[in-house]
Amino acid sequence: MFDFTYLWVLIIGFGVLMYVLTDGFDLGVGILFPFARSEQDRDILMNSVAPVWDGNETWLVLGGAGLLAAFPLVYTVFLPALYIGVFLMLAGLIFRGVAFEFRFKSAPGRRAFWNWAFFGGSLVATFAQGAVVGTFIQGFETENFRYVGGPLDWLTPFTVMTGLGMVVGYGLLGATWLLLKTDGETQQWARRWAYRLLAAMMVFFVIVSLWTPLADEYVRGRWFHNLTWLWLLPLATVLVAAGLWRSLSCCYEATPFIATIGLFALFYAGLLFSKWPYVVPPNYTFHDAASAPESQLFLLIGLLFVIPFVLMYSAWTYYVFRGKVRADAGYH
Repeated sequence: MFDFTYLWVLIIGFGVLMYVLTDGFDLGVGILFPFARSEQDRDILMNSVAPVWDGNETWLVLGGAGLLAAFPLVYTVFLPALYIGVFLMLAGLIFRGVAFEFRFKSAPGRRAFWNWAFFGGSLVATFAQGAVVGTFIQGFETENFRYVGGPLDWLTPFTVMTGLGMVVGYGLLGATWLLLKTDGETQQWARRWAYRLLAAMMVFFVIVSLWTPLADEYVRGRWFHNLTWLWLLPLATVLVAAGLWRSLSCCYEATPFIATIGLFALFYAGLLFSKWPYVVPPNYTFHDAASAPESQLFLLIGLLFVIPFVLMYSAWTYYVFRGKVRADAGYH
C-alpha cells in the first residue's frame, strides 16, 4: 500500500503553520492590549480581530485532530509530558474568548477586568505554546513507547526562554497586523512597537540558534554536516528581518505583516529540519508514530473535503472584513 505518512506530515505541518500565523496575530493583539494609549484604541485593537479570531482557531482543531488520527504515539507521549502546559494553553484561549464576548457587553466602568482577562489569556496561551515548542526541541524521556518523565520536566530554562520568545514573536505579528488594519496615531503606535519587538525577536533568534546545537548533539550534527544548503535558512532569516526593518521605516502597511509571516515560516522550517525525521525526539520518527495505513487513508479522504472548505471560508472572511477598522464603526 502507498505510504501516506509523509503526506500526513505535510497536512499536519500545514495546519499547524496556518494556526501559528493566523491565531498568532490575534494573540499578539491581546499581548499588546494593556499598552494601548486609550480605551478607544483598545476598542480598535479588539475590533480588528473580532471577526476572525474564532475562525483562526479552526486550524488548531484541524491540526490536533489530524495529529491524533495519523500519529497516535505523539499523544501517548506528549499529553502525559505536557498536561500542565496544554492545560494552560487551553485555559488561556478560553479566557481570551470569554473576554471577547463580555468586554463588548460590559458597561464602560467594568471593562478593566475584561481588558486584563483578554491580555492574560493571550499571554498565558502564547507562553504555553512557546514552552511546548521548547519541550519538543529538548526531547522527551521515553521507554517502550511511553513517557517516563515527571509532570514538570517540560519546565526548564530553555522552555521558559522559548515561551518568552513566542510572546515576543506573536506580539510582532500583532503589531504588524495593526499596521495593516489601522491608521493615524494608532498605526504609528503599532509601528513603534513593531520596531521594539523585531529587535527583541532577533535577540531570541540568536539565543535559540546558539543554545540548541550546543545542547543537542543530533541538532548540532544536522546543521554542521549540511553546511552547503541548510545554512541558507538563517541567512534568509537575517535578510527577511532586514527587509522587515526597512519596510517599517518606509511607512509600508502590508509589507511588514507579510515579512513577519515569512520570518515565522523560516523559523518553522528550521525547527523541522533540525529534528527531522523525529516527531517524538530523541527516539521516535514519524514512521514509528504513524497509525495503520488503512486509518490514514480513511481519514485522508475526509480531510480532502474539509481543508478546501476551511480555506475558502477563511479567505471569504478576510475578504469581507478587509480595509481599515474604526473604534465607533468597525470595518468599513
